[in-house]
Amino acid sequence: MPEKIEGKVIPLPQDNIDTDQIIPAQFLRFLKKEGLGKYLFYRWRYDENERPKADFVLNDPRFKDGTVLVSKKNFGIGSSRENAVWALTDYGIKAVLAESFGDIFYGNSIKNGLACIKLPESIINDIIEKAKEGKLTVTIDLLNKKVVYAGKEISFEIEEYARRRLISGESEIEYTLSHYSKKIEEYERNMKSFVKTNFNEALRKLLEG
Repeated sequence: MPEKIEGKVIPLPQDNIDTDQIIPAQFLRFLKKEGLGKYLFYRWRYDENERPKADFVLNDPRFKDGTVLVSKKNFGIGSSRENAVWALTDYGIKAVLAESFGDIFYGNSIKNGLACIKLPESIINDIIEKAKEGKLTVTIDLLNKKVVYAGKEISFEIEEYARRRLISGESEIEYTLSHYSKKIEEYERNMKSFVKTNFNEALRKLLEG
């Protein structure tokens, strides 16, 4: 994952978008990440005959190449389905900007390299308004924790753990080993000593009894 994410903005100005809206439950039977992008926002993208709805943003030619989704409050609330993140990334979404996120969705996003950036309501509204013509691009500078668009630089806060993982692309295991390997080794050495001591003591008591 690069230190900077750049892309055209897809505006989706709605609060409380839950994971069932991101990908409906009937598509959870697919166990692979690949191909889930076609079901992203399925009920909003297609009518009952599976024809694209012209008034939905993902079907608008102006946003065809968009890779940065901008939404409102509580994006990704609801169930814990990781498939919601997979659908977004498989479609080509690299980052989501919103006022707030569902906690589990946010954690799943970090695991899968999807940057979720929290911004104030006024900034989100400004980005959405400027994105309506389909020409706005943003740069998310993970190294310096800034969002750059239309000549503006906006600072954002992000957990250091999340920021490092997004930049490095490390899995949970890789991140843990690269940052805590010495502590793990020390813990394992102490555990071995503890187990050995207690085993010997138990054996002694068994033989004496």
